[in-house]
This record gives sequence, structure tokens and C-alpha cells, in this order.
Amino acid sequence: MSKEFEIGSNVKITILPPYVKTADPMPMLRPAQLVKLGEVGIVIDRHPGEHWVVKCERGNFLIGSQYLEADPTHHL
Repeated sequence: MSKEFEIGSNVKITILPPYVKTADPMPMLRPAQLVKLGEVGIVIDRHPGEHWVVKCERGNFLIGSQYLEADPTHHL
């Protein structure tokens, strides 16, 4: 089942991915330790394949839907 998020909505990282990809013009794979389990970020954009650009504390990362859930309780 695919998850849909609205641009500007808050999401929480519920499963730590094995790595994260930066959302830069030239993306790079980075260690997963750049994000934290339970960290709340803001959805900035959607990419094909159920991937979302999420603004986190340490940068903007491309994260798959399976690692995220909506988090309406936080306001960033």
C-alpha cells in the first residue's frame, strides 16, 4: 500500500534506512546515521517510485515511503 504525504506536511522516520541519498543536484549516498530514528522532517517534494524529499535536521534527503509515517503532532 502506497503512502501519500502532502508537500509541507510533517513526517517521522519510523524505520532507519540502510543509507540515505542527498537531495542535491548531484545526489550522493550517505550513511544512515545522518538521520535519527524518530526524527521529524518536512516533506519538500515527491520523486518517482514513492520517494520523498524530506528536510531533516542535517540536510535534505530522498527517503522512501516505507521508512516514513505522517506526524501531525509536530509543528516545525
